[in-house]
Amino acid sequence: MVTLDLRRVASPAVRDLLHLVNQPDFARAQQQIERLGGCTEPVRLTGHTATVDTTTGEVLRSYTSSDEPTGSLLTTCGNRRASRCPACSRLYAADTYHLIRAGLSGGKTVPDTVRTHPRVFATLTAPSFGPVHNRPTTPAGDTRPCRCRKLHDTTDPLLGTPLNPATYDYAGAVLFNAHAGALWARFTTYLRRELAARLGMTQKAARAVLRVSFAKVAEYQKRGLVHFHAVIRLDGPDGSTQPPRPYATATVLTDAIRAAAPRARISVASDAVGERELAWGEQLDVRQIAAFGTDAELTDQAVAAYVAKYATKSADASGTLDRSLFCRPCQGRGATLLPHGTPLPCAACDGTGQARPLPRLAVARHVRQMIRTCWELGKRPEFADLKLWKWAHMLGFRGHFSTKSRRYSTTLGALRDARRTWRAEQTRAQTGQPDHDPTTTLVIGHWAYLGSGYSPGAALLAANVWHRKELERQFAAEGGY
Repeated sequence: MVTLDLRRVASPAVRDLLHLVNQPDFARAQQQIERLGGCTEPVRLTGHTATVDTTTGEVLRSYTSSDEPTGSLLTTCGNRRASRCPACSRLYAADTYHLIRAGLSGGKTVPDTVRTHPRVFATLTAPSFGPVHNRPTTPAGDTRPCRCRKLHDTTDPLLGTPLNPATYDYAGAVLFNAHAGALWARFTTYLRRELAARLGMTQKAARAVLRVSFAKVAEYQKRGLVHFHAVIRLDGPDGSTQPPRPYATATVLTDAIRAAAPRARISVASDAVGERELAWGEQLDVRQIAAFGTDAELTDQAVAAYVAKYATKSADASGTLDRSLFCRPCQGRGATLLPHGTPLPCAACDGTGQARPLPRLAVARHVRQMIRTCWELGKRPEFADLKLWKWAHMLGFRGHFSTKSRRYSTTLGALRDARRTWRAEQTRAQTGQPDHDPTTTLVIGHWAYLGSGYSPGAALLAANVWHRKELERQFAAEGGY
């Protein structure tokens, strides 16, 4: 038998992997990693759980993390960002797809009659804060030179950056991102008013016969500004289970959207930026979603896939960062308060409040300036409630990337509960465990957070799992079996 001297292995990750493989309980460790499906940064938990029969007090099943090879239970991180965890973000995108599709075609507790409801796909964009490098097109679709007289390639890093950074309205751009969520809420208010006006009703009367349901997702443009893609649907007063009145058509909905978008405005006043009025941009796209079974381009499936695609992206798609920039020990304040109230400069960030100095960030100049503007405005008292310093890595946007109205369709939580139940049933069937009555059993447990991430060797195993699953998906997509 040949014994390998691990000290002679140069790579720490390979050395750790060899150590892990040679453990007697490696099979269980590998099983845990396989179950995570390639998650890049799992959560490590310690604790125990027990299933108790409430009528007899008998412990029917128990589990403790101390029995695991690493002494902890690994669970997926659940991060929706593709840049942080491709495996979990793919699952998030799949859930979003089913959520959107259910609101268009039915399923997941939504009746299939929802296909007959008026529905449109709308895109609301940000206004201009200064000319930027772009790829304008002719009416025939041919690309024209930019205002800088250059014909930019699609991968040109200049795209979306200001032609003249000195005159670009960075403060306005950051404040628009920060208020984008509130601007959407104001838009939906005006949309309901416009619908009532077009139907010749009071708003109270319109609410009694009509409901606006929607699901939207935020996307970053190359210039670092968010815009929203939304599925907007008209229902009866009870939601998806009830069609609207015949006079509430897709044409009426389209006209109301086009009238409501320009009316949605938010005023901002500050000594630093003066008086500003934030509004949507002039580019507004509203298209009717084709009825089920047609050959049109904008179908239920196409819209659901499009929205799900952007649900896993974040600000890093525009060249910025996917992690917060503020110093955790001092929470971005640059100092901690002593018991008697005296501020003590934070040693971790040298009093800057930044986890990484802004000049050292590996980002483009345009993105760095937006981050710097977030940091500077966020320290002003009039913008304290926006917490721009906290959302500087998001270029000021602090809303949810995907949201929906209450009656649009099912929820992400319901989809996850269904998947959790299915997995539990599969495990029970594989291990031969009896199916306990939930009305007479009680699950008792205690769990504590231990940390996140893998050891270097386990990370190599996880990367292999993800790579293998990607190959399987590609093979299936190409018609393999």
